[in-house]
Amino acid sequence: IDDDFFRLGGHSLLATRLVSRIRGSLGVEMAVRQLFDTPSVAGLSAAIDEVDGGHRAALTAAVPRPDRVPLSYAQQRLWFLNQFEGPSATYNIPVALRLSGPLDREALRLALADVVARHESLRTVFAEDTAGAYQVVRPVDEARPELAVVAVTRDEVEERLHEAARRGFDLSAESGELPLRATLFALGDDEHVLLLLLHHIVSDAWSRTPLARDLTAAYAARVAGGAPVWEPLPVQYADYSLWQREVLGSEDDPGSEISRQLGYWTEALAGLPDQLELPYDRPRPAAASYRGDRIPFEVPAELYQRVVALARASQASPFMVLQAGLAALLTKLGAGTDIPLGTPIAGRTDEALDDLVGVFINTLVLRTDTSGRPSARELVERVRSQNLAAYAHQDLPFERLVEVLNPERSMARHPLFQVLLAFNNTDSAAVDRAASGLPGLEVSRAVAETGVGKFDLSFAFAEQEATSGSLHGVLEYSTDLFDQDTVEALGRRYLRVLRVMVDDPAAPLDRAHLLDEVESGLVVSGWNDTVCE
Repeated sequence: IDDDFFRLGGHSLLATRLVSRIRGSLGVEMAVRQLFDTPSVAGLSAAIDEVDGGHRAALTAAVPRPDRVPLSYAQQRLWFLNQFEGPSATYNIPVALRLSGPLDREALRLALADVVARHESLRTVFAEDTAGAYQVVRPVDEARPELAVVAVTRDEVEERLHEAARRGFDLSAESGELPLRATLFALGDDEHVLLLLLHHIVSDAWSRTPLARDLTAAYAARVAGGAPVWEPLPVQYADYSLWQREVLGSEDDPGSEISRQLGYWTEALAGLPDQLELPYDRPRPAAASYRGDRIPFEVPAELYQRVVALARASQASPFMVLQAGLAALLTKLGAGTDIPLGTPIAGRTDEALDDLVGVFINTLVLRTDTSGRPSARELVERVRSQNLAAYAHQDLPFERLVEVLNPERSMARHPLFQVLLAFNNTDSAAVDRAASGLPGLEVSRAVAETGVGKFDLSFAFAEQEATSGSLHGVLEYSTDLFDQDTVEALGRRYLRVLRVMVDDPAAPLDRAHLLDEVESGLVVSGWNDTVCE
């Protein structure tokens, strides 16, 4: 009972899930901060005894369900953007699997229908009336997904895969199109690539695991000549949309949860800079094209283990150390000392949502103050304090926050932040394991690029504990603003900042040198060569 949650591998996402479990099992509302302050069973037990007051209502299926189900807050923004910009790849979510072995195409077709029948979100379209947009869940017999089979050669499969991943969706009820599209690229009788393309309005990154798991179970049942038998889902996405509005309450009520959280964020983000000044290769265009590219990025195992050690010594999470390092890097590059970063959070704050396909993700704006020449340890402590307060107010939809703060609007940049930091410390191999149960098939992940860059820069990391213990990353960037060479240099300089942080956590971070030996020699000697012959 005295074991430390974080030393056993706990992190911010698991902390949120644990707090949800405490709420559901013990009927106690506890802040995530408490777990960081007392990260043991013994400490939590003592803290729970001192908690007063009630807790939020549990999520249950709405019976009876109203005729008109509103969109969730996340869906509202995605619907607006789809209507405003038209169909595009900006919010496409591709899941591509390479299938080797004898594939039963009819069983796969039936399995896809089984999954769509199980998850209402996958057969939800959207309509509008005088009160705004609302969800329309199509009946199972009217929402059977098509499985398009396309014969391709090995030389063309990659191009065709990317092309399919970039096709936009028409989300309106009138179009008759589902927000899920399935394409099977056939390279031969025993080699295929399956692309499942979903729109973000009905799915998020977490959803990939239950989607793959349910598709695997349904395919196995269909190959065996039967239908899948599974436990009914406790709730559907429409139930969540209704519950979300009930829990947050009305902004007209000053005592409601949404009013409380709005109050926090309004104060926390007061005076936020409109945009960060980064080392762009080109001026920002009047309107962002959202075209982007990505490069792989790796934090070596040795360095990442030292990042983890610094986090533990600071009673913080590895994400907080990475955030502190990124903020320090951007400050060194001329972005100032007030650094807002966006980060996605799972948003599944009730256990009933764990196995559901849908969009629950929310975005937090994490503001980091790098002023005053802080050391690594001091900056991590600043980040920790700010982040824990943000986690305690994570339910306020980002879309509503933008409306209330009403920053200067621009088609050229993302509101409130332009740099995203994402850290996936869930089991990154869960999708692969879920899909590996397809009977008679060898399954591996394929790559389907959408060619999208929603932000100026996006640093996305995933732990590789099961293999090398390193931290695998992808740097996604807007090609409107950056060249590949510039982004590769940013990655190298980020690693240098992290090394300075772990080498001497007590030293001021402004001493970190961003240039390598060749670059330093060019600046100090090459450009400074004034000898005349």
